Amino acid sequence: MLDTTLTEQDPPRQAARPAPFPLVDVCVCSYRRPQIADTLGSIAAQLGVDLKRVQVIVADNDETPAAAERLRQLGADLELELIYVHAPARNISLARNACLAAATGEWIAFIDDDEIAAPIWLAELLAEAMGGGWDVVLGPVKAVYDAGAPAWMRAGDFHSTRPVWVNGEIQTGYSGNALIRRAFVEAAGLSFDLRFGRTGGEDLDFFYRLRDAGGRIGYADQAVTLEPVPAGRAALSWLLRRNFRAGQSHGSRLGATRGRAASVRGALVALVALAKAAACVGLATTRLMRPAERNRHLLRVALHWGVARRLMGVNEIELY
Repeated sequence: MLDTTLTEQDPPRQAARPAPFPLVDVCVCSYRRPQIADTLGSIAAQLGVDLKRVQVIVADNDETPAAAERLRQLGADLELELIYVHAPARNISLARNACLAAATGEWIAFIDDDEIAAPIWLAELLAEAMGGGWDVVLGPVKAVYDAGAPAWMRAGDFHSTRPVWVNGEIQTGYSGNALIRRAFVEAAGLSFDLRFGRTGGEDLDFFYRLRDAGGRIGYADQAVTLEPVPAGRAALSWLLRRNFRAGQSHGSRLGATRGRAASVRGALVALVALAKAAACVGLATTRLMRPAERNRHLLRVALHWGVARRLMGVNEIELY
């Protein structure tokens, strides 16, 4: 029989100490939105995390810091460690970069100022990040429609955001629900491009470059944020503009390289995009009596048209 009795020479066994909860900066870029009170409230209600190790950074993109005192008081009322940063003006990339500059934690989480985080949002992002060894983890942004939204829109769930996999991998991301390893961002020298600060697409560009630098992007399907859809966005015209702008952002990526070979490749990609747009027009006409399907194809038309137009030299529209 194996003798397991401790001898005088055997060191006493000690219980393994749990790893400390990582320091996390939750970043919220804001511009005159009262809904941020609900966003901050949902952060304060997070479960499965040590909120004493969570710092909230609010980057105010307004021209003046008029909201500073209100936001600081709101943080105090919610017992959040809140840092207010004034990041003028009206350029979302400026605000996002201000968050990166102010962050000190191991992880940086981004959530929009009109979103509500599910109670396990941050715990799920962190669990996937540390379990999968990812540099970025994305979560789903689920749209919340009111009764006035068109039935086809609610059926098609056109405002929700989830990642797109290409050959089994996520190539880029979005900033409405993301957790990012700060050390990787600093080592790669990454920041949000100011050129996209009013057009949108600054997050697509940022995460494309993060992937180019070797970053790995994962997904946590239970790390949900909810985003109410205001009446001004519950319209096909708004969705078409958003998809056209997204297409332009992808076109910027495809046309980033220079030289004759790149120009030829860009022209070919533009032709392919135009062909895809034409095909989607055809598909839309076959589904005239099915609004959700028809409009989904029309949105693909806008996306491909945006790619082609950007490759033909048309600058991005200002969506915000």
